[in-house]
Amino acid sequence: MKKRQLGKNGMQASAVAFGAWAIGGWKWGGADADASVGAVHASLDAGVDFIDTAAVYGFGLSEEIVGKAIQGRARQSIILATKCGLRWDIETPVLHAESEGRRIFRTLDEQSIRWEVQQSLGRLGTDYIDLYQTHWPDPETELAEVVGTLDALMAEGVIRAWGLCNESPERLTQAAALGSLSTDQERYSMLDREQDQANLPVCAQHDLGFLCYSPIAQGLLSGKIDSKRQFNEGDLRADNPRFAPAVLDAVQAVLAPVESLARDRRVTTEQLVLAWTLMQPGVSHVLVGTRDTQQAAVNAAAGAIELNTEELTLISQAANAWPGFESFA
Repeated sequence: MKKRQLGKNGMQASAVAFGAWAIGGWKWGGADADASVGAVHASLDAGVDFIDTAAVYGFGLSEEIVGKAIQGRARQSIILATKCGLRWDIETPVLHAESEGRRIFRTLDEQSIRWEVQQSLGRLGTDYIDLYQTHWPDPETELAEVVGTLDALMAEGVIRAWGLCNESPERLTQAAALGSLSTDQERYSMLDREQDQANLPVCAQHDLGFLCYSPIAQGLLSGKIDSKRQFNEGDLRADNPRFAPAVLDAVQAVLAPVESLARDRRVTTEQLVLAWTLMQPGVSHVLVGTRDTQQAAVNAAAGAIELNTEELTLISQAANAWPGFESFA
């Protein structure tokens, strides 16, 4: 498993991280807690030492499952990342979403961040968080105040480093100038490459880690989803235009040469996609959703795959053939 630095803070973490959104069940059609704990254990045993979760995933459930799974493990050997800024227990001026009978609001004021970090520490069963991230920007709170709060938590030893998620290049640049920003987390995959011209250059300029979420595009790039696939009730992919039959057929066409290469190399299509993503300029880590021990083994193994120039070119040509989701609107 490759290890890479999380920005300029000095921490090293496995290039493939355990993405813990799905194990919270929310928007993924439910979850099996025992299978989720097993998936975390299998990932850790396979060399994945980086776990990324968030308070809102399962409304606290994902953090609780991660906390249960890491009990008995050497805490210093695990890089724990979680997020703040989405509250379902209070109302603020900024409504983020309505889901499963709950209204979720954004806020990053100091009192809320300090309350949230204590809740996360309790659910995770730890006394510090390695990487604390703002989940979405809060237009009601000045960025300088957010940076000041996070820098203060670092100075107090509550967190070791902090990062931003789902941000603009302009605000990312501003945050890097204001404080000790370490990472940026954004959606990025063979099918979602807007960040090539947006935040990735900023991360390179300011020596920030770039954490890529949805590198398999919520399963689209696994090679296992076709137009016949049925999703469970509550799964965000059900009735999602990104999973319309025409899109699925187009994705399969794009993946055809990658699948052929995967057969030749005796690896999975997903593993090649992850290896390609990790070789894109500026991408430091991929956060991969993992729900069972089999997925854990497959995802972890991707962190050791090396692509030669010919293979990298082949996959890049496949990625460049993707017409974009907007073509199917």
